[in-house]
Amino acid sequence: MVEKNTLKEILAEPETAEELEIPQSILIDIILRCLYNEGNVAFRRLAQVIRVPAALPKQLDWLRQEHLVEVSQSGTYGHLNYVYKLTGAGEDRARESMERSQYVGPAPVPVHRYNKAIELQTSGPRSIAVEKVQEALSDMILPDDFHRRIGPAVSSGASLFLYGPSGNGKTTIAQRMSKLIAGTDPIWLPYALTAGGQIIQIHDRLFHNAAEVEKETSGIDGRWSLFQRPSVVVGGELKMESLDLRFDSVAKIYEAPLQLKANGGMFLIDDFGRQQVSPVDLLNRWIVPLENAVDFLRLRTGQTIVVPFRTLIVFSTNLDPYKLADDAFYRRIQMKVGVFSPNDERYRTIFLKVCEQFNIPFDEMSFNHLLEKWYRQTGRALQSVHPRDILKIVQALCYYDGSQARMTPELIDEACYSYFVEQ
Repeated sequence: MVEKNTLKEILAEPETAEELEIPQSILIDIILRCLYNEGNVAFRRLAQVIRVPAALPKQLDWLRQEHLVEVSQSGTYGHLNYVYKLTGAGEDRARESMERSQYVGPAPVPVHRYNKAIELQTSGPRSIAVEKVQEALSDMILPDDFHRRIGPAVSSGASLFLYGPSGNGKTTIAQRMSKLIAGTDPIWLPYALTAGGQIIQIHDRLFHNAAEVEKETSGIDGRWSLFQRPSVVVGGELKMESLDLRFDSVAKIYEAPLQLKANGGMFLIDDFGRQQVSPVDLLNRWIVPLENAVDFLRLRTGQTIVVPFRTLIVFSTNLDPYKLADDAFYRRIQMKVGVFSPNDERYRTIFLKVCEQFNIPFDEMSFNHLLEKWYRQTGRALQSVHPRDILKIVQALCYYDGSQARMTPELIDEACYSYFVEQ
């Protein structure tokens, strides 16, 4: 088999079953399971499900010769108009196949071909204009030139650590970064991989959104599709098993770990330090991928497969970073960005903006009352999220009274009594 060194060669539509570079037994099993699940199946339907039309005729002819499949309806255009069904012996073979795996879908791609495709599509920096980064953050009130701390991380695909008190926009900033990445050139990804005779499902509708195809895609291997760069976001629910191959004991296939689904895009670990696994264990899991840009995954058979680790990994925490990890780990995180509480001037700017959004007239006296009573006298830190939340309660109070939304010291006090937890 000639080695494929360019993306065009990797994505070229296979003309024979051999060019799929997967065990033929895998393809035959998928055909049998599809016929078993659906009964009488037209060739066009098989091609639609398995996505390798040129490789199917030879396999179907072999299944007919073995009296496992028969043609229940034929036409004048050969295979294209055939309808197939299982014979009695074929049903027995299909049931045996269902015991091995219940996967029915696009034929898998060999892991070595996937690795090459990811490397080709993630080499070099992303082309993201300064103006795009500024526009993405334009509705947030941040320090001057803050975009210069975020933009280089997005462009380079480097790892990033966002830290600082809660309620000041870390998660929002990360979400804007994911939109920036999704807006760059789309990426070709397969639906499933095969390694060691096993099937690993990569495609996940939660994270993989189809990209608009501008060019003709005829001649492209149907096992691949064009997607927006994925963004995988996890929080306190993250467990260690989500970062390793997960074997589904019912479907008898492997589900790709989250970082594999995020390849070519962004993987955000929000609320870092609050996961059900210890921060040290979680950080240790990332040391090799961050250092070498590869990840090692283990099948139940004990076989280890190597895959690229080409995702912008973002940690976001409101805990003290140096209580979570040591210098050795942070050296591997190329960029660290603090997102801190606003000063009085920025807090006022945020408050004015939220007033405009909620159509609440700004009142200077009420604002100064808020600062004095609820921040200066209590020693409470300003947070960027407070204006939105306080004014939402003010708006709800006015709506409840049937009055026009407005700011008064009394309404500010009532809202803050509801919002802040007093000691």
